[in-house]
Amino acid sequence: MLKCPECAAVLDVDEDDVEEGEILPCPECEVDLEVVGLNPVQVNAISGDEEIEEDEDEEEDEKVEEVEDKEADDEEDEDEE
Repeated sequence: MLKCPECAAVLDVDEDDVEEGEILPCPECEVDLEVVGLNPVQVNAISGDEEIEEDEDEEEDEKVEEVEDKEADDEEDEDEE
């Protein structure tokens, strides 16, 4: 029997059919749960903070790419002169 770590609600899932990394919604508290173990099946609640961190990482990567592109353009301009 699989329970939500946040509210202890019983999750109606076939433990043989879940895969590690799969996201399951809790029917009671509506938190997203990630399957982190299979034998036995274990789930962890996914907080909104993790999603925010991923967004911040993506924004940082985009900024780095912009700087690298600008530096490459500047080098090309210098080479043309």
